[in-house]
Amino acid sequence: MKAFLITLLVVLTTNVFADEQLYIKIGDAKTKKSLLGFPQLNYSGSPAQATKNFSIGAEMYNVIQNDLDVSGYFQFIASSAFLEDGKKTGLKPHPGEANGFKFDNWKPLSADFLIKGEFLVDKDDQIELEIYLYHVPKSGLVFGKKYRGPKSTLRKIAHTFANDVLKNLTDKSGPFNSKFVFSSDRGGGKFREIYTMDWDGVEIEKLTNHNSIALSPAWSPDAKKIAYTAYVQKKSTKMRNADLFLFDLEKSKRTNLSYRTGINSGAAFTPNGSSILLTISQGVTPNIFKINLDGEIQGKITNGPGNALNVEPAVSPDGRKVAFSSDRSGKPMIYVMDIDGSNVTRITFGGVFNSAPAWSPDGKRIAFAGQDAGNFDIFVMDSSGQNITRVTSAKKANGKAADNEDPHFSPDGRFIVYTSNRTGKNQIYFSTVDGSEERRVTQDSHNYYKPKWSTFLD
Repeated sequence: MKAFLITLLVVLTTNVFADEQLYIKIGDAKTKKSLLGFPQLNYSGSPAQATKNFSIGAEMYNVIQNDLDVSGYFQFIASSAFLEDGKKTGLKPHPGEANGFKFDNWKPLSADFLIKGEFLVDKDDQIELEIYLYHVPKSGLVFGKKYRGPKSTLRKIAHTFANDVLKNLTDKSGPFNSKFVFSSDRGGGKFREIYTMDWDGVEIEKLTNHNSIALSPAWSPDAKKIAYTAYVQKKSTKMRNADLFLFDLEKSKRTNLSYRTGINSGAAFTPNGSSILLTISQGVTPNIFKINLDGEIQGKITNGPGNALNVEPAVSPDGRKVAFSSDRSGKPMIYVMDIDGSNVTRITFGGVFNSAPAWSPDGKRIAFAGQDAGNFDIFVMDSSGQNITRVTSAKKANGKAADNEDPHFSPDGRFIVYTSNRTGKNQIYFSTVDGSEERRVTQDSHNYYKPKWSTFLD
């Protein structure tokens, strides 16, 4: 991906609230969203160039608006309520700037924040976005920046500004430059391949061409590699085997890491990225193993008991614990153990089938898919198994309960991505951790499986 530059603006106004509390406290949006004024982005060049590049400004504006809307922190003030014409006022306040905007035109609207921005496309087809965030009640600047990059980075520029807004207001970055990796049949036929896309469903990229079934992808901690399983035909037996592959995104290079006869699936990287936990069967009962990035086995983590299945390992953010699903109690339930396989503890006891555990980025919670009355839903609990809460509840068109499966946390820990078949096809959705706000990401007739949210991307 092409890089772009971010330049801090040299401004006389400093953050006058540096010694005060954060502008927005995490969780405050549940009771009151901040009112945000956001006029369209102006073009700072000639009128002729403004017309030519109108679509660029419109797309950047829409991306920023969608990001901030999804954050859950803001309610946008309708443009019809604006008391001044954004096309005729500058980026900085009056009287410091002759044609500057007036805070007094935003205070009657009870605006908490105001975004003012303009862009330019230069002779080298480089986009430059100059944009400011203001705190209206105290007539102060929060921050201002210039972002510059080729047209191909338009969406990245917009996402980065939205991340900066959240960072400056909440001290927590947003997930807006992150991506999903997933398996899908969108290529046609019965095949499933591995794809990536931006978290908002744009810029889908196909990574694999096995013409088979590829599934269960997992990001490396630096989001530069993806491990996944694909059923590939063995030359010796002419049979297909579930092999584990590693795909290097920077080199576009694929390596077969584990091709032991049987299952090699359910990969999860350790936090340092040097090892992978996965389930290997080797023709016998599946157990969880640890391998290095050369595919060499470093240890067998589980061993039964008996013929119990041990699958879907998920490594905690601190690398000390592993959550996994096992039927050792008779029904598939969620367990947690130390990274070496010791101190196995069962942490779910309800329902008939619990699967797909996923840790929150802070390691305090675990999401999982639980089946009770015939369908799967997403649940979240403390890492100890206490305080279980339901995240999803949806019905199909026929009134029957839909399946919601394969949860995974966003890098900021505020959202969970999952699949749901409520439309008849497995589509990707995400919601806030408490399930209060939900968004559908994919809008087509394909099927999607086991989405994983990347870490923060530069």
